[in-house]
Amino acid sequence: MLRSLLVLLLTVSLAHAAEEDKTAATIKANLQKNYEQLIGPVSQVNRTPIVGLYEVVTGDHIFYTDKSVQYLIDGNMFDLKMRRNVTEARSRQLFAVDFNKLPLDLAVKKVKGDGNRKMAYFTDPNCGYCKKLEHELQDVTNVTLYLFLYPIFEGSAEKVQGVLCSADKVKAWDEMMLNGVTPATGKCQTGTEKVRQLGAKLKVNGTPALIFANGVINPGYMPAAQLEEALNKNR
Repeated sequence: MLRSLLVLLLTVSLAHAAEEDKTAATIKANLQKNYEQLIGPVSQVNRTPIVGLYEVVTGDHIFYTDKSVQYLIDGNMFDLKMRRNVTEARSRQLFAVDFNKLPLDLAVKKVKGDGNRKMAYFTDPNCGYCKKLEHELQDVTNVTLYLFLYPIFEGSAEKVQGVLCSADKVKAWDEMMLNGVTPATGKCQTGTEKVRQLGAKLKVNGTPALIFANGVINPGYMPAAQLEEALNKNR
């Protein structure tokens, strides 16, 4: 009896999922036919945890719509019980970058321990949370770090220039961020403008912005314990 009930429940669940997928496909076709000029090319339509609400994925944005495609919602969905921004979490997953295709030659490379884990990040010398991040990274080892020096604050460009023109870039950066020692003015050619263009392409609007090996971008500072967890998880 119990087995029959479980089979029935599974059958109903699968049928419901199939119907939801069919609805999502219909919504996608409707949007592509009638509304792409308004919201851009639609790549995906997916179910959400809310019955009757569907996630619409365009080139670099997430919208929400109803079954009839009468309403379009542009905003963040929050799971209040879990205290989690669902839209932000989905964006990180959907719009992850290919880590191996990042122009890592533009970054300052720093190897700690055996360097078997990887993380890139955009950072600014006048950013308070960037300095906090550097202090936290002192407690993280066995990682290869790629620092994209991304001057967005007033006076940062000169400091970035000084670091990039130093004989030992890693040492110059650490001395500045950890000990407050500003490097001498630099006069060499740098790739700072290309880093700015990369940041704009990846929609980096603030620092620090962390990119883990699986391409997931985390906007903002993380303490050492969370960094360790993320580095192990996002290999």
